[in-house]
Amino acid sequence: MANMPQDLGKEAIAKKGWLGAHKWLILRRISQLGILAAFMAGPWLDLWIVKGNLASSLTLETLPLTDPHILLQAMLSGVVPETTAIIGVFIVLAFYALVGGRVYCSWVCPVNMVTDAAAWLRRKLGIRGASHASRSTRYWILALTLILPLITGGIVWELVNPVSITFRGLVFGMGLAWVLILGIFLFDLFVSRDGWCGHYCPVGAFYSLLSVRAPLRIIAVNREACDDCMDCFNVCPEAQVIKPALKGADKGTGPVITATQCTNCGRCIDVCAKDVFEFGNRYSRNQKSSLQPAQYH
Repeated sequence: MANMPQDLGKEAIAKKGWLGAHKWLILRRISQLGILAAFMAGPWLDLWIVKGNLASSLTLETLPLTDPHILLQAMLSGVVPETTAIIGVFIVLAFYALVGGRVYCSWVCPVNMVTDAAAWLRRKLGIRGASHASRSTRYWILALTLILPLITGGIVWELVNPVSITFRGLVFGMGLAWVLILGIFLFDLFVSRDGWCGHYCPVGAFYSLLSVRAPLRIIAVNREACDDCMDCFNVCPEAQVIKPALKGADKGTGPVITATQCTNCGRCIDVCAKDVFEFGNRYSRNQKSSLQPAQYH
């Protein structure tokens, strides 16, 4: 019988231990909090490891990083970017083209910790109802974020971007930022499972476009061992990406999760007691499921 959401990962914990069943989640939190700490060390401790914010920054006075979504909005509003900003964009684009654009969502974005907390509590409380907004809605919102600068001459999205507002709140005091963050938490908890990140956030939509040929992918290398416990589906913030790789053998579909919406968060690896999933290279492991598990190694 499929596990109830409240028991999610119970078998994996019994087999791998708590740390083993939360390895990738722990590493993600270290990444997210570490990035925030690097930014906050300057204004809080006068230790300027990173100057700027997630939109545009300079690390150790050497490495420029620029958010391509924000720079594109700025250019559409009439801003002529500096050379440093352009270099920073190319560095960011190259990085996410390799590891998958939505790695930003699961390994960098601080709002992800809020939505993950809502998803966790939602499972604990057994809340099942959800709105039925299309996941393509985020792409329409993304288009709007690029049209508005042309009309208004300003980067309108940054006025309401939860990531930017959270960052400014941490530096200058949260104030009304708490209202927005609480709103996202309550929306994901009571209205829509993984609602903000999975259906509405234009930043995630933008970064997903960088994942088209990303080599780093999660692969269902041992999908023949799947016992349909549904833990991976229950924990995945983009559950629709799993089925083609896990259940596509009869259609000749390879075990690589190629969907650009996959965040490479690794939670499906964590919660699977059968070790069905692992990180791998999409090009070298795009074999058919007729191969036995041992042939993947």
